[in-house]
Amino acid sequence: MSKVVFISGASSGFGKAIAELLASKGYIVYGTSRKSITHSQIHFLYMDLQERESVRKAIGRVVEEQGRIDVVINNAGMGIGGSLELATDEEIDIQMGTNFRGCVSVCQDVLPVMRKQGGGQIINLSSIGGIMGLPYQGYYSASKFAIEGFTEALAAEVRGFGIKVSMVEPGDFATNFTARRKISEATQKSAAYGDSFARSLSLIEKEENGGLKPEKLAKTVEKIIRSRHPRLRYVVANLEQKLSVLLKRIIPSNWMVSILRNYYKV
Repeated sequence: MSKVVFISGASSGFGKAIAELLASKGYIVYGTSRKSITHSQIHFLYMDLQERESVRKAIGRVVEEQGRIDVVINNAGMGIGGSLELATDEEIDIQMGTNFRGCVSVCQDVLPVMRKQGGGQIINLSSIGGIMGLPYQGYYSASKFAIEGFTEALAAEVRGFGIKVSMVEPGDFATNFTARRKISEATQKSAAYGDSFARSLSLIEKEENGGLKPEKLAKTVEKIIRSRHPRLRYVVANLEQKLSVLLKRIIPSNWMVSILRNYYKV
């Protein structure tokens, strides 16, 4: 029996690559988007993570049509670039609401379904930015740090129900995430932060645009789904970024802050 997979944010980037790969492998794939999309192999549903009722309706639609949801992939997210000091309440709410609260909403609404059916799998998209605080991407990092803690706790709480939980921590990838990043106008105009932010943002965008292809991450996700005993964490990144994750675990925190400052030209 083909597994039923629910993917948030499947219209582009990671979500699209994951959805298309899984559909080509015979999975029954439901992808969500805020746009109206027609696809020959993927069932697209409207969902806005800022609208809790739309999350309930999307999940309910899949259960109504298929009777179950075997795998949920919380992929949808966005990023805001700017200084922590100058971020507006609205920017913080959008960043945390989309990346963290959106993930939570999907999990809360799908868990009763998975418990009732006797099992399932949840894969949450985190980031290397959820392992280390990235300068001028601080609230993005905060949202991913939150997903890290939430996912680790979730894995412990639902193991007894036969629900497997993992998270994927991507490094730099060439997707439209870069072009869609919201930029803090206050930071750009700031005498205190403007020049530093411009240098850092230029490097960030260069690294992302020259990053790995999203199909690589999609293959990792498919491997996780096929695994009988998936790990909690999967880092998907180039060698340099994998080494930075290892360094984060073994060197003093102050050293890591200095490395990040020098790397991002802060």
